[in-house]
Amino acid sequence: MNGYRTFAAIIYVTEIERQAVMRMFDWTDLIVEGDSQKYMQAHVEKNGKKLRVISAQQDEMGMTASATLTTKMIHHFAPEYVIMPGIAAGTGNINSQEKQQYGDVLLADSVWNFSNGKYVSPHQAEIVFGDIGFNPRPTTVNIRREHINKILEFAKSPENEYYVHFGPLASGTAVVANKSLIQKQVMSGFKDTEGIEMEGYGVAYAVEHAVEPKPHAIIAKSVCDFADERKDDRYQKFAAYTSCGFVKALLENVLEYTGE
Repeated sequence: MNGYRTFAAIIYVTEIERQAVMRMFDWTDLIVEGDSQKYMQAHVEKNGKKLRVISAQQDEMGMTASATLTTKMIHHFAPEYVIMPGIAAGTGNINSQEKQQYGDVLLADSVWNFSNGKYVSPHQAEIVFGDIGFNPRPTTVNIRREHINKILEFAKSPENEYYVHFGPLASGTAVVANKSLIQKQVMSGFKDTEGIEMEGYGVAYAVEHAVEPKPHAIIAKSVCDFADERKDDRYQKFAAYTSCGFVKALLENVLEYTGE
């Protein structure tokens, strides 16, 4: 493979995220022989060229599904960017002076897996939940910075309509609605973590371990709740909308295509 053939691959998970992604462009179905996954394609015009964008929805939540779909899309389409928009839980401003609001975009500079570790007796544990002890063994994938600086410049510019927080995102294997878990298991590991979700680590891991030419990963999810006991679905549509709006602006105004 000599270079990138597709501008971007967009991966999403939930039905609410699918609806938001579908509003971004005029999509048409794309069939890949031998693959039962449903893909869709659209085009973005840049510098007089029509650049292809591919989208696909995971068939289930979680990092295994996101890593598998990312790997397939890299194999089929050789995208320059693999992008995951969508919804995430904010950290609830636990250790940060910069307050988060519903719909704020969380742009990852790294993604780490806070579920990795070992369950032990409480007296042997770094983290204790009642009668359960947990010794964390987090793993991290750093997002390569070649394109991130341009995104941050855009995020601070008057042209950007969305409020963006930049920092680590945490991925886990289950939905979280417990502030104590956030404080003990997430913020104690990486105190600057901006949010938590369930798929970003799988995307970043698959990109990092892809064959050349490696795509660039962009994980940009928006705050729909704060993973505490008040968690509900009221702001999911709004968060998916702001996330996809920010990604659309990046594709149209910021990200460059170096392929043929």
